Amino acid sequence: MKGLILSALVALSTAVDLSTNLNYHSPSTRHSNLGIDLPIVQRRTLKRDSVPYSPDDLNFTHGIASGDPYPTSVILWTRVAPSLASDLGNITVEGNVPLYSHETERYIKADPNPICVDWAVWLATTPSNSTTPLKKRKRQGNETVVANGRAYTTSDIDFTVKVEATGLSPFTEYNYQFTICGSDKKSEVGRTKTTPGKGDDVSEVKLAVFSCSNFPNGYFNAYGNAARKGGLDYVIHLGDYIYESAGDGERAHNPPRVTFTLGDYRTRHGQYRTDPDLQLLTAENPLIATWDDHEVANNGYRDGFSALNNTEASFRQGGRMISVDQRKMNAVRAYFEWMPIRQVDLDDNLRIWRSFQLGNLADLIILDTRNYDRSITSLGWNDAYIELIRDEASRSLMGGRQENWFYRTLKESKDRGAKWRIIGSQVIFSGADGAGTDTWGGYTANRNRTLQHIIDNKIDNNVFLAGDSHRNWVSDVTWLGQSEYNPTTGSGSLGVEFAGTAVSSSGRAGPISAANTYARDRVRDTDVLQWHEGYYRGYFVLSVQKNKVTAGFFGSPTVATRNAWELPLANLTVLAGENKLSRPIAGGKVEAGFAKGGTTTGTNLTLNTETKKWEVVGFDEMFISR
Repeated sequence: MKGLILSALVALSTAVDLSTNLNYHSPSTRHSNLGIDLPIVQRRTLKRDSVPYSPDDLNFTHGIASGDPYPTSVILWTRVAPSLASDLGNITVEGNVPLYSHETERYIKADPNPICVDWAVWLATTPSNSTTPLKKRKRQGNETVVANGRAYTTSDIDFTVKVEATGLSPFTEYNYQFTICGSDKKSEVGRTKTTPGKGDDVSEVKLAVFSCSNFPNGYFNAYGNAARKGGLDYVIHLGDYIYESAGDGERAHNPPRVTFTLGDYRTRHGQYRTDPDLQLLTAENPLIATWDDHEVANNGYRDGFSALNNTEASFRQGGRMISVDQRKMNAVRAYFEWMPIRQVDLDDNLRIWRSFQLGNLADLIILDTRNYDRSITSLGWNDAYIELIRDEASRSLMGGRQENWFYRTLKESKDRGAKWRIIGSQVIFSGADGAGTDTWGGYTANRNRTLQHIIDNKIDNNVFLAGDSHRNWVSDVTWLGQSEYNPTTGSGSLGVEFAGTAVSSSGRAGPISAANTYARDRVRDTDVLQWHEGYYRGYFVLSVQKNKVTAGFFGSPTVATRNAWELPLANLTVLAGENKLSRPIAGGKVEAGFAKGGTTTGTNLTLNTETKKWEVVGFDEMFISR
């Protein structure tokens, strides 16, 4: 009897607290029907066979993370569950899912036992350059807690917990930790940081930029290297954070099939978060993420993907009887459950585009050039058709609403006096990658509208970021054919683009000498392209200062094994007001690839980010053999 009374009391106590977990909310404030029916969840906890989990049965299964920092708040994330396995139910994506429905049967199979989690935030005692390993980091107990709370989770949301810590101070480092209620079972101690206030005078911000992490292809060494070196303010992921494919090998995808259902996407997110280097990076640094195509499916656009279209034949033959729209809804639900991202207003579609003001130093503008309202793209079978229509004014990479927001945000950034505009795009803007139709080059009018807006409003100091291509491309940004441009001096450029390689996804096939030769030919044949490198996997760090932005590119010499080796590849600079890459490019020397007017050293002098020692190393294989 005592157990039943305790169960009922626990259930009743959750009646108000369930709402503190943001993952119960709809991703869109305009579409409350996408949320979870809290009264039903609460009533289900009163069932006679509802027995709360013991803390001994629970674990923080997938680490901790923070993200989407604001000047006075940040999102905190974790997962507390009886096992690694994800919930395979479709409760959050079936039917109309009205907020206050009295429906019960669909929820019966869902877990009836809400799990209670406390969380706390305090001023950082372990700063970003701390050498204390994450698993050995302890809360001392005498810290002054500046924000705390309690949240509940159930299988309805795959046991994930996502809360907003508020009342924080701008541009300040904090530690945080989760605790299973009524126990001493705690998560690791994480580190996070708020953004500066809108008008704050900021001298420097450091951003690590990642994209394209394919689990079966290789280990996520780039994540671990960046985390161990420390010194970062924020981490940006430009998408392809997960892949929907059915990769095999020693890190074979789970589930072992292409993802379609909500359970598929949840399981795939969960698998990726078992990677220790991903856990380390996101525990140490606040994450600002956007999606590319593979978070849903390859080459997505408004009405389909490369292997699934909005037709009955595609639905039956390629879609496992799951439509384009349902598949997208499944993927989006899992993404918002598993990522430390604010549940922004999705309006009538899939809004993830948003911006962050970094004091008076910069505005970080995050775009969605894949899923929001994108006109049809190249899908293999329609390439000739796309080539015919690529220049039509009606084609948009972002959709009209996002385009207008983007242009307005650029101008507002200039008008408020922000020094730099850092623009996070998934696909390459500059045209350095050639005449491909799956990037901005396939949406000529959208690209030209952007350039026209920059020219008309005299918006300078624009830095574009990109991922997707699995190679490093650094370019001037110009409107070839409309404005004069000198590739030798950079005169006539309207900005710069830093496009990064992949964390582990495939790149230019080896050997490295052949990759360097290919890079040389591409740079010599492409006016705007100033440095290209396609062999190494890795990331880049952007140092944003008042007088310059510097991008340091780093490579993993192999992702076939988990290791801490890292090779500095190139350092490139753009000075404030010049809107072009500084010459000589990369100071005239790069480690790999080819820089216009420069030399390639190829020293193989490599840093071990664990021991901090430098050695000359080499590896025969870049990727896991499959």
